[in-house]
Amino acid sequence: MKTIKSVYKIGNGPSSSHTVGPYHAAQIFAQRYPDADAYRVTLFGSLAFTGEGHGTGKAILAGLPGAQIVFNRTEQDLPHPNTMLFEAYRGGQPIGTNRIFSIGGGSIRIEGESSEEEIEVYPQKHFSEILLLCRQRGMSLLQFISHMEDDRLRDYLKTVWEAMKDSVRRGLAAEGTLPGGLGVERKAKLLFEKRCYNESADVTMNRVIAAYAYAVSEENADEHIVVTAPTCGSCGVLPAVLYYMETDRGFPEEEILDALAVAGLIGNVIRTNASISGAECGCQAEIGSACSMTAAALASLYGLNIDQIEYAAEIAMEHNLGLTCDPVNGLVQIPCIERNAVAAMRAISSVNLSRFLYSTRKISFDDVVTTMYRTGRDMDEKYRETSHGGLAQIYCAR
Repeated sequence: MKTIKSVYKIGNGPSSSHTVGPYHAAQIFAQRYPDADAYRVTLFGSLAFTGEGHGTGKAILAGLPGAQIVFNRTEQDLPHPNTMLFEAYRGGQPIGTNRIFSIGGGSIRIEGESSEEEIEVYPQKHFSEILLLCRQRGMSLLQFISHMEDDRLRDYLKTVWEAMKDSVRRGLAAEGTLPGGLGVERKAKLLFEKRCYNESADVTMNRVIAAYAYAVSEENADEHIVVTAPTCGSCGVLPAVLYYMETDRGFPEEEILDALAVAGLIGNVIRTNASISGAECGCQAEIGSACSMTAAALASLYGLNIDQIEYAAEIAMEHNLGLTCDPVNGLVQIPCIERNAVAAMRAISSVNLSRFLYSTRKISFDDVVTTMYRTGRDMDEKYRETSHGGLAQIYCAR
């Protein structure tokens, strides 16, 4: 597996696959062909169907000014659902081309090439291998991560956490209508401030965490800076819970950073053995993965053992299986924003169950990750970030 630093990327929303990845690809191509006087970028698959609503063209033009953007919605049998063809010209003649895939979470793969992000840091691939090593050596997950990663991880996680907190704060302060034409009003500030007169402690916690999730997700929908966790579409789940634990429950930042590390490891296992791309496996790969990462982070923060952490992550993923990616009008707003809040609360419930029932479990984390991937590959294409099915189709039919 690769470094867990690659799970967390800081960039503009609204979609890691559709904005962060394409922007990075455009930057690389521009550096390779600085003498070109014209560029053309053809988008295929999910990028072609939902790229306009997701701001893909805008992201590419930010990295490759003046490029002609072409949406090819007819070609099939693609090597990846998020395929881009970059072409450079000088004097009307082609001087270079690259086919680049946006593989999820802001990561890209250039056809026929390897990159620094492809360097393997962990020889282990499955959680069961990690679990076995930890038991053999008497290590916790945190000790395992520290043993495998370099000393730059901690500083990077600090940068990530600051970016996450900034997105919560900005989102809580902002008001107005999100762009894109759906007329979706920001709700985070309202949720955060609208306390019921007889509100119980549990209701307060759920309302506040939901407000934090809405805050980050609305910042993402407004194309502002967020952190992939593991994607932009699911960027509100992990920050919401951890921000609550630091701000409202008083957990110190050092322990929050530890929780981020554990969450990153879980996201890494999912990405390695399945997918975090909605275009490849539906929203279960995005929200499901974020929920799983958050459950593991919270279980670790509570000091639960490695079996309880695994079970929390497994529960969180299992009950997101089959979740479709059907963004209305190709925008990361409906149902995406609300799903972040629901997933944050589900992650907490998963930890509460794992605390007491871990010794009775039958399904391993690896089993549920494999199931998620197979489910995603079996899912009809219209439910994998094309806006051709589900809520996207029903809403447009009105």
